[in-house]
Amino acid sequence: MKCVILCGGMGTRLQNETEFKPKPLVLVGNRPILWHIMKIYDHFNIKEFILPLGYKGEMIKRFFMEYKWRNNDFTINLRNNELISHNSDQEIENWDVSCINTGLKSGTALRLYKVKHLLEDDENFCLTYGDGVADVNIQELIEYHKKKGKIVTITGLHPRSKFGLMIANKSNIVEKFTEKPILPDTINGGFMVINRRIFEFMSESDSMLVASILPRLAKMNEVVMYEFNGFWHCMDTQKDLDDLNALWKKNPLWKVWNN
Repeated sequence: MKCVILCGGMGTRLQNETEFKPKPLVLVGNRPILWHIMKIYDHFNIKEFILPLGYKGEMIKRFFMEYKWRNNDFTINLRNNELISHNSDQEIENWDVSCINTGLKSGTALRLYKVKHLLEDDENFCLTYGDGVADVNIQELIEYHKKKGKIVTITGLHPRSKFGLMIANKSNIVEKFTEKPILPDTINGGFMVINRRIFEFMSESDSMLVASILPRLAKMNEVVMYEFNGFWHCMDTQKDLDDLNALWKKNPLWKVWNN
């Protein structure tokens, strides 16, 4: 099965970083968050990736073109450009990565539509965003999707409040403080599995996946939620990035590939 990772957005809420690089290349530890996401899928034996590119997409292309020498000591023959690695004991990911330019200002639906020719032989495929990590069991997610038989399966989760909450009685006397509780609402955590029938309901006039395509499919009862209560963290703001880097040093719960 292939995995599409949406990599084209401008990441304006993280402008200190994304002024100079695309959001998927922002570092968590010493690796781009995109690498962390791919390692999660790799752990569940998904090794074919399609990256719809947009903003500063050439930097993502360059990252993968230069991947081998960036991660190894080497000798190069300048006459024929042959590269000999000296790190034979170091693991090199066995990934097939398709980097596809899908336009600077394309929405998520259009980006997906522009890579459909790479999914023609796939009944189902994975789709996620290039800025979120989780310890979701991808294999269980795929099996759940197949069992339900719907076009789209979305990983739904309960977000944690960014603020501490207080509870007051009818007389406005504060009785309790709760530090950043988990909220009862459910959000789209990415990590989706999609049947290729979705392209029957898409065209180049569609813009955003969540705003236009998914509501249309939901009215047809073709969207199902995979309830997830594990670790999840997105990277929308500088604080999110700082939190991820702190977790990487202490307890990176999304690092399923070492478990």
